[in-house]
Amino acid sequence: MTSENPTVRTRTTPDRPRRRDIVITALLALVVLLVLLVGGVLAPGAWLAASLAFSALAFIYFLTAVTRAAPKPSAQIARPVVSSELETASAMLEKIAVPVLLIGPGGRIERANPAARAFLALGAEGGLLSTSLRQPRVLEAVSAALRGERGTVVEYASLAPIESHVRAFVEPLRMPVAGPMPWRAMLVLADETSSKRAERMRADFLANASHELRTPLASLSGFIDTLRGPARDDEEARDRFLTIMREQTDRMRRLIDDLLSLSRVEMNEHLPPSGEADLGAIVRDVVDSLRPMADARSIRLELSLPEAPAKVTGDRDQVYEVVENLVENAIKYSPEGAVVTIEALDNCARDVAEHTPERLAPQSARLLLAGPPFDPRQRYGVLRVRDNGAGIDRRYLPRLSERFYRVDGQKSGPTAGTGLGLAIVKHIITRHRGGFSVESATGVGSAFSVFLPKPAEASAPRPVPAASVLGAETE
Repeated sequence: MTSENPTVRTRTTPDRPRRRDIVITALLALVVLLVLLVGGVLAPGAWLAASLAFSALAFIYFLTAVTRAAPKPSAQIARPVVSSELETASAMLEKIAVPVLLIGPGGRIERANPAARAFLALGAEGGLLSTSLRQPRVLEAVSAALRGERGTVVEYASLAPIESHVRAFVEPLRMPVAGPMPWRAMLVLADETSSKRAERMRADFLANASHELRTPLASLSGFIDTLRGPARDDEEARDRFLTIMREQTDRMRRLIDDLLSLSRVEMNEHLPPSGEADLGAIVRDVVDSLRPMADARSIRLELSLPEAPAKVTGDRDQVYEVVENLVENAIKYSPEGAVVTIEALDNCARDVAEHTPERLAPQSARLLLAGPPFDPRQRYGVLRVRDNGAGIDRRYLPRLSERFYRVDGQKSGPTAGTGLGLAIVKHIITRHRGGFSVESATGVGSAFSVFLPKPAEASAPRPVPAASVLGAETE
C-alpha cells in the first residue's frame, strides 16, 4: 500500500481540478441562461434546448476526464502484485526442505531448490536430469509430463552408495511461453528411507522376538506336561527337568530385559547425553561385579587403567551397560583358563581410538561398526576388551551389531546369549556420538573398542600415543 499510493496520487492529482472546473463552468452557464430567460432575452423553448445541449456536452466531457484520470490496474497494480507473488514463491521454494525440480524440454533441469541440489548432488542447473537420476521409470514419467500427459507417482529404491527409498511425484505444468513446447515437468522427491527401515525393523523385530520366545516357552510347556504325566513320581527326572526349566526361565528374563533396554536406548538415541562419567571407575565396578563369573571358569581379568580419572561425556548407567556387555561377552565366549584384557585410555585422537597400534594377527580383520563425524580437535576416552577365544570369521563382522544375530557355533548351549548385547552397545555409542569397532582373527581372538568423546574443556590439544583393542565375541 505504501509503495503504490505515491504513484497513484501523482497521476490523479492534476486531473481533479479539471473535473471541478467542468462542474463550475456548467453551473455558471446554466445561471447565465436562467438570467437571460428571466430578462426575456430567450424564449422558454430556446432556453430549455440550450440548457439540455450544454448539460449533455458538459457531462460527456466530465466522463472523458474521469476515464483519463483513472489508473490502469494492469500497469500500476497488477504488475507489482504479480512480481511480489513470484518473489515470495521463489523464496519459499528456496527454503522448503523437500527436493523440488522444474524440468524443461529435452529433460534439462531449469530450476532446482537447494534441497534438490543436495539430494541429487547437482553441480549447477541446466544439466540433464538423466545424468543425476538414473531411474528409467522416473525419466519416463517426466517425458510424459513434458508432452502434457497426466502426472504420476513413481517409487524407486537404490542400494548404492547407501540404501534409499524415494517416492517421486511428477506433474505437468503449462507455461505462458511462445513456441511448440510450452510444457514443463515439476518433479518432487520424497525420501521415505526412514519409514521403510522402520517398517522392516518392526517386522524383523516381531519375527525374531516371537521366535526367540517361542523356543523357551515350548520347552517349559513340554517339561510341565512331562512332570504332570510320566515323570510325576520320578524324583531324579523332576530335579533335572526343574533345572532346565529354570535355565529357560532365565533365558526369557534376559531376553525381556534386553528388549526393554534396547527400547529405552532407541527412544532417546537422537538426544546426546550432557553428563560426565569416569570411564576408569566404571571399568573397576564392572570387573568387581563380574569377577565371580570369571572365577567360576578360571578366567583371569587383566586391567590397564589410567591413574587420573578418564572423564567422558555420557550417561553413567548406559556407559556401565556398554562395559558390562563387552566384558561379559569376553568371559562368556573365552575358553576356561583364558585371559581377558581390559584397557582404558584417556585423551586419544580418532585414529588411535579406532585402531590398535599392532594387529592381533597378520590376517586379522578390522571393521568400524559405528563412528562419529571426523573432527581432528576432538579427543576420546577409549575402552578396549580383548579375549583369546576362537575369534570371529571376517564374513560375520558386518552383522555383529544386528538384533538377535549370533555367530554360528554360539547359538546354543548354556551360555547362549539373546543376540541383543552388541545391538545395545551400538545404539548407546551412537547416542553418545562415539565409535564402536571390532578386530578379530580366527583362532587368535577378538578385540572390541568403544570410544566416547571427552568434555570440550577436558580435551587436550595433543593425542596420547597409545592404542587399544576391545575384545568380546558377539552374542
